[in-house]
Amino acid sequence: MPYEGLIRLCCFLGAALTLGLWEIWAPRLDRPALRQLRWPGNLGLVALSTLIIRLIFPILPVGLALWAQEHGWGLLNALALPEYAAGLASIVLLDLAIYWQHVASHRVFWFWRLHRVHHADTVLDLTTALRFHPLEMLLSLAYKLALVLILGPPAWAVLAFEILLNALPLFNHANVALPLGLDRVLRRIIVTPDMHRVHHSVSMSEANTNFGFCFPWWDRLFATYLVQPTAGHEGMAIGLNIFRAPAEARLWQLLRMPFL
Repeated sequence: MPYEGLIRLCCFLGAALTLGLWEIWAPRLDRPALRQLRWPGNLGLVALSTLIIRLIFPILPVGLALWAQEHGWGLLNALALPEYAAGLASIVLLDLAIYWQHVASHRVFWFWRLHRVHHADTVLDLTTALRFHPLEMLLSLAYKLALVLILGPPAWAVLAFEILLNALPLFNHANVALPLGLDRVLRRIIVTPDMHRVHHSVSMSEANTNFGFCFPWWDRLFATYLVQPTAGHEGMAIGLNIFRAPAEARLWQLLRMPFL
């Protein structure tokens, strides 16, 4: 698809800039951001993951969707649905699949060893959305490629979903203030920062809730939804009870963390 990479990059940078300014002007929680300590590791992880993916994978989800469409692969291509119906169904089904991937990352031992790199961040801001171990990113991409082959979604729908999957996690990890009334309305449509922050509680009974990245419906449907943390957002500790030392935020330590 022409300019796919440029479109995704512009959407990502626009969302990151907007949310970064929002965090400065109207933070939800008045806590030290520790940017000099945390950001080099968080941003280093996403830079390294991007480089590795570019070197290993010859094709990405949008390109594979175009190939599947040309060759008639996948359920939606076999059903020959109208373009708009196939596209909307694809976005919903892909988000459902990512929800179950997230659940598995908490319940399968080695998946959790990788995923805890994300949960070990002791402060939640937009860079936490980028803090994933490269091995987890590789597994996630392989999973999405398999989903594209199975579903056969339109390429434009895959691009739209990739944009959502980049922008909405930036939003729901960001330390931004929303009026409580607006939050109650929005969390019926998308995952809000207050909803997702519960998922980063040090209490594992709370961390094992609110798995959604884009749409909140799956948590309600599969009984993994928690409205508020027990201690409230101001009193809730974020991160894991292990890996809380400042040195754990360094890039090398983040890369080692799954194997410790």
